[in-house]
Amino acid sequence: MAQPFIKLTGISKSFAGVKALQNVDMVINQGETRCLAGENGGGKSTLIKVISGFYTPDEGTIEINGKVYKKLTPQQAIREGIQIIYQDFSVFPNLTVAENIALSSERLENKKFVNWKAIREKAKKGLSLVNVEMDLDAKVGDLSVADKQLVAICRALLQDAKLLVMDEPTTALTRKEVDSLFKVVRDLQKKGIAILFVSHKLEEVFEIAEELTILRNGRKVIEGHMKDFDREKFIYYMTGRKIEESHYDQPEVAGAPMFKVENIGIKDLFKDISFEVYAGEIVGITGLLGSGRSELARALFGLEKLTEGKVYLEGKELHLHSVKDAIDHGISYVPEDRLTEGLFLPHSIANNTVAATLDKNLDKRHLLDKKKIRETTDNWIHEMKVVTPSGALPVQALSGGNQQKVVLAKWLSNNPKVLILNSPTVGVDIGAKTDIHEYTRHLAAQGMAVIIISDDIPEVMQTCNRVLIMKKGRIVGQYATADLDETSLSNKLSES
Repeated sequence: MAQPFIKLTGISKSFAGVKALQNVDMVINQGETRCLAGENGGGKSTLIKVISGFYTPDEGTIEINGKVYKKLTPQQAIREGIQIIYQDFSVFPNLTVAENIALSSERLENKKFVNWKAIREKAKKGLSLVNVEMDLDAKVGDLSVADKQLVAICRALLQDAKLLVMDEPTTALTRKEVDSLFKVVRDLQKKGIAILFVSHKLEEVFEIAEELTILRNGRKVIEGHMKDFDREKFIYYMTGRKIEESHYDQPEVAGAPMFKVENIGIKDLFKDISFEVYAGEIVGITGLLGSGRSELARALFGLEKLTEGKVYLEGKELHLHSVKDAIDHGISYVPEDRLTEGLFLPHSIANNTVAATLDKNLDKRHLLDKKKIRETTDNWIHEMKVVTPSGALPVQALSGGNQQKVVLAKWLSNNPKVLILNSPTVGVDIGAKTDIHEYTRHLAAQGMAVIIISDDIPEVMQTCNRVLIMKKGRIVGQYATADLDETSLSNKLSES
């Protein structure tokens, strides 16, 4: 029988009177893969930081290999074998693979001089622990997301990791890269290393985890063996509500398409792209990383300049030389990265909501009408179910799902005819994801033409009536989602 590696008892933590964790218990055994799940704001990140020693709990104890800590420091956590791999991996892009892997162990040994031969040997050892080969002299900033993650894992293993905490490790990975990561996780588990897999992606949780702990509003609501859970039960305990996962029933389309592209292209990015979207349709465009799907989305919004082909809206040819051209013609775009492209993080929810429609929120003196802005913001908060006490709060204070709803509200304020959503639910918990999908279907039912760019196969299947598959800058397949299931679409994506 596996022995407990870490035992958390009665962990509570508050910030400025807000209870982030309330009396949480959790045990992780040696060689166990446990999933820690919960919606954004549920307490997952706080619990990870307690385990790492970054936060000291207000109440409760942490027991590691039989040794009890009330105030665990980060140094003690590392010495006990606890390693955290955060979403950004905390790698140094300007350093080589070898330097990144060996850096922490060199630092712990207080080396005063650099022994480059020893650094390369350590890096080779780290890579051998996950059975991976990599150019030791390559700059980490030039690596794929998956390889950066492997570098972070190798660095952790060199420090004799006994518990590896992986925070949303598959957010930016393709399906093939996820499969490779899961193979590494299973190999580590066989060596007796415990894995705490933090995620809200249902399919991946069921695939990799043996045990499950679910947090909601800072409390542990349930835990148990994965075999005792199904999708419905998992979703209910994570969100506190019953969510029906359904397909989009497209209204009957008639007449000419709302939006049409003919043989469009940009040199070295994509070529000969042709498709149409009717009013009321939701068309998905999917493909592996590097397929050209995001570049296509940006070009349709004027962020990249088309070098060939034609674009039509309601039968009229458009010339998209800029974002302003796209907006003026009734095209709106929700970008892939809301943090760097979609939001002004320090600014209020209100300022973000009206950022694209300032001209509609002016008074008679052509100054910003604060009352109108407040009313507009309050209407969108209600319409999009944004969880916030006030539109005056900075948007960076919201959860990922609520931030994404604000981005949507900003562009929907323009009353677009065509809405392009690029990875609309990346980093969004399942409750907010469901809200966004439902609202997208509502928009299409009202006559909007919607394009969803996504590599999230369940998302494509649940929201789109047609799906186009891209590979190497070209469309290589087009299918009605009614004729597919998730497995067949995944297979076609892998084959394409």
